[in-house]
Amino acid sequence: MAGLFNNLLVLFFVFQSICLGFRSPLSVFKRYKDTSRSFSSECLGSDQPVVSLGLSDFALDIRMPGVTPKQSDTYLCMSVPLPVDDEAYVVDFKPHASMDTVHHMLLFGCNEPSSTENYWDCDEGTCKDKSNILYAWARNAPPTRLPKGVGFRVGGETGGRFFVLQVHYGDISAFRDKHKDCSGVTLHLTHQKQPLIAGMYLMMSVNTVIPPGEKVVDADIACHYKRFPMHLFAYRVHTHRLGKVVSGYRVRNGQWTLIGRQSPQLPQAFYPVEHPVDVSYDDTLAARCVFSGEGRTTETHIGGTANDEMCNFYIMYYMEAKHAVSYMTCTQNANPELFRNIPQEANIPIQIMSDMLKMTHGHHEETKDSDKSSLLQQAKKEEEEILEQNFHIEEAVEWPGLDLKLGQISGLALDAENNLVIFHRGDHVWDENSFDNTFVYQQRGLGPIEQSTILVLHPSNAKLLHSLGKSLFYLPHGLSIDKNGNYWVTDVALHQVFKLGPDKKEPLLTLGVALQPGSDKNHFCQPTDVAVDPNTSSIYVSDGYCNSRIIQFSPNGLYVMQWGEGTETSLGRAKPGQFHIPHSLALIPDFSQLCVADRENGRIQCFRLETGEFIREIKHKSFGRELFAVSYVPGLLFAVNGMPYPGEAEPVQGFVMNFSTGEIIDTFIPLRKSFEMPHDVVASEDKTVFVGDVHARAVWKFASTEKMEHRSVKKAGIEVQDIKESGTIVEGRLKNNPESTDPVKKQEKQHLVQQHTSTGISFVLITTLLIIPVVVLLAILLFIRWRKTAVYGGDGEHKLDSSSGRILGRVRGKGSGGLNLGNFFASHKSYSRKGFDRVSTEGSDQEKDEDEDTDSEEECSAPQTPPAPSSS
Repeated sequence: MAGLFNNLLVLFFVFQSICLGFRSPLSVFKRYKDTSRSFSSECLGSDQPVVSLGLSDFALDIRMPGVTPKQSDTYLCMSVPLPVDDEAYVVDFKPHASMDTVHHMLLFGCNEPSSTENYWDCDEGTCKDKSNILYAWARNAPPTRLPKGVGFRVGGETGGRFFVLQVHYGDISAFRDKHKDCSGVTLHLTHQKQPLIAGMYLMMSVNTVIPPGEKVVDADIACHYKRFPMHLFAYRVHTHRLGKVVSGYRVRNGQWTLIGRQSPQLPQAFYPVEHPVDVSYDDTLAARCVFSGEGRTTETHIGGTANDEMCNFYIMYYMEAKHAVSYMTCTQNANPELFRNIPQEANIPIQIMSDMLKMTHGHHEETKDSDKSSLLQQAKKEEEEILEQNFHIEEAVEWPGLDLKLGQISGLALDAENNLVIFHRGDHVWDENSFDNTFVYQQRGLGPIEQSTILVLHPSNAKLLHSLGKSLFYLPHGLSIDKNGNYWVTDVALHQVFKLGPDKKEPLLTLGVALQPGSDKNHFCQPTDVAVDPNTSSIYVSDGYCNSRIIQFSPNGLYVMQWGEGTETSLGRAKPGQFHIPHSLALIPDFSQLCVADRENGRIQCFRLETGEFIREIKHKSFGRELFAVSYVPGLLFAVNGMPYPGEAEPVQGFVMNFSTGEIIDTFIPLRKSFEMPHDVVASEDKTVFVGDVHARAVWKFASTEKMEHRSVKKAGIEVQDIKESGTIVEGRLKNNPESTDPVKKQEKQHLVQQHTSTGISFVLITTLLIIPVVVLLAILLFIRWRKTAVYGGDGEHKLDSSSGRILGRVRGKGSGGLNLGNFFASHKSYSRKGFDRVSTEGSDQEKDEDEDTDSEEECSAPQTPPAPSSS
């Protein structure tokens, strides 16, 4: 009996061992999750962040120092110095975090963190110098293992000396108990030289839009590889809730080789590449993210919040130490036709079991309710923003700033209160005598401008609120304002860039050498503009009239890098990264991009902030040969061009463009005076636009004139326009019909002028005045119809009397046998033809003033090959 019992006991243990040998991946992730939830007290009590692992190895613990985020979508950063001076190698990572509290973590390597505080808001930036991503984690992922002999190089002469941990707290409902979070990662480092150096290649879509309800939306990324061979060993995919599958490939001679394919709803670990893949010079790296917009009521864009989307494919690679590059990015689709041959597997979503999905998201039930409410609020906000894109820009004729007595206006900006800031040249002018042929300023004897060159005006009444900049500048040019309210300006005569405090008489920072043009790291040559990244405080300078480059400086003014070269005009169309006067900068913090108005090439070029990598070009025929300035507000780009060359038809005007697509949404010109040389443009998020003209010495204000949603429906062959009111209605004007004697238009215009002077008119009255003409028109039509039936019976349609024929003739479409209300409404100033025939807003017939003999305000640069572009 005892023997039988012993045999049964042995069988039981064998059976148990077999069962444990076939555990599902779910049980592994659950076990890892369970062990990663209680690190709070552990890290708070730890006073030994560095632990020796032998003679040459050690562990470094990098943890948040017990933080409690106060609002959702908070990004917090902290830094840890490398505890050794000599070179070391990171060979292993162990994360300590749970999706219950952390959305994702990123670990950067750099030489100077953005702050020396215990921890800080990442809005201040991660690093002051160039940073590299070493590690990424999200959704309860297990540790990443590096191959033997492979490590991330840190310290020494070339590696970073600090680690910066960035933690994104997406939803903070888990912090209702006010507990402190200590999420982080433990690194295994060694002093033993590694023959192979690891790096990170990030493929990322920046302009994907997911329409609401769309079942399948593809985001494609592709770049040509132009470096030494690299060997891929791990990959990671990342999207938010709408992502279904992400796939990455190497394409060589038309053959697609899979790097990795995974659902972004699974734990977002770095998964090993199943079959080793090498990438050589001139190969193509391609990735596709598949999304579904089902369940959403508004468009979803690429962005940093949990309600936006992302499309990221991370690749860990290694290279030979002598050729190693630690970080590379790809954010464009260099060959859209390539994706016609992508393997079918990339289009097939990976099915996820409900319990796995619940576990990987790691949210409580009450958090889901909060998420749902947040999503609805975000959807409503996005819907309002989409409705507001149906707008037209028109001059605000009540703006008194047009009559200000100013010098040549070179720069505009808006401060934190949306006050208008003007940078002008007082009694100095830029003309043909200002510089010699080596770009040295020739009018130093005039001394600096004695007037205040920086003026702060109220945006509504143009009242002067503040002024500064006396006796500092010779020929002002570019102006921008950073998040702390400091003014950043350029002076083309001094060849310098200045940082000025709002209440300081002397510059806080000066870049360049006064009155000395040059092209090295310490000199500029007529710098045109400056922009400051609100996230990292990095400084970007466009340099300029006699250099063709963009230079990046650290927040304290140290040179970091530069990119760009001159345009080889003999080769025809300018290539990406070539400039012919980089004249204006627009920083796009939402997408980590810098857009440049490439003036004499008549285009906008956008680049990656971190690397200077070219992303895309925006160029339209209506820009003409010159594009002077560009400005950005979320979702939109604003720009102004130059006067047309002799024999060319493109008018000088302003442009509104969709940032994602580059498509022109609207154009605008002044009602009072005319553009002569619009030199700078700045816009606010409420679509208020200011344009400064260096020749006219004037500043125009423009505003959105209509915020309507238009729908066109057909009933019995007749088009009817349903107008849904969604904002204040003011006068709209089609530029190809500037004057009209139509009594209905005059009546509407009188009403609109009254609306400007009296804010007490009720919404009901406005709506009634708009509806009355429609009701009257419909009544006339019904009367005509009744008259036909009464007089002619069934043949009335073919026997109209002369009076009714004349009435219909005024509203009938040309050559049409039916009534088109769209054409009728479109003839009135305050109605848009959206929903009917598309109207071009690019057809202004303004002519350029060719009389330049008396133009004492003209700006000039060095003589150019005819036809010579004007300088500004």
